[in-house]
Amino acid sequence: MNSILDIRKLTRQHGTGDQAVYALRGVDLAVATGELVAVMGPSGSGKSTLLTCAGGLDQPTSGEILIDGNDITTLSRNSVAALRRRRIGYVFQDFNLIPALTAAENVALPLELDGARARTARKYAEAALLEVAIPELADRFPDDMSGGQRQRVAIARAIVGERRLLLADEPTGALDSDTGEAVLQLLRDRCDQHGIGGVLVTHDARHAAWADRVVYLRDGVLVGQAGPLPEADVLLEAR
Repeated sequence: MNSILDIRKLTRQHGTGDQAVYALRGVDLAVATGELVAVMGPSGSGKSTLLTCAGGLDQPTSGEILIDGNDITTLSRNSVAALRRRRIGYVFQDFNLIPALTAAENVALPLELDGARARTARKYAEAALLEVAIPELADRFPDDMSGGQRQRVAIARAIVGERRLLLADEPTGALDSDTGEAVLQLLRDRCDQHGIGGVLVTHDARHAAWADRVVYLRDGVLVGQAGPLPEADVLLEAR
């Protein structure tokens, strides 16, 4: 199976000399098309740094990050931004929606920034909102939605167009358990039905159990991984 994401010897260092702090130390990780990988680890282990580097939001100190075979560490800032708009979807814990834009406008924004006409972007946005089962919220503003509805809008924005990689950083952290499970089902379905690759950062074994594979980070190092596991086994693997 082809890899949509291939991370090789990834290192992220802050500071130099005696003041150097390593968020990541030589991490290797490949994510296949159609695969959902969960990343677990204690606070400060490098989980979010791994995700921001993979999504082109942060520049690693060394190593390679290949997305669909393109090493984004060698691309210009503008080229990385273009690839991110077209191929990478990012879901944040705090939604990161623009309050002054409606749901459809939030979802359409990456397409419009990439040069799509407003009418075309709106069409794709409405299709994405339909896919996450909230088409009726297209003209509603974020402040008029529940947390679960806002996270569905954020997922719609992450999958709109022809995204190939979906990165989710604690996407259920601000949601109740039932709503969180529904959001994870959306992520799982997107990988299964559309063949995208997904990376889910989570601290919760119940959420990691939705993944095909679990990898564990500690102090910036990948210290272990396992296949799909029941909740108790995920907890054991993380110790």
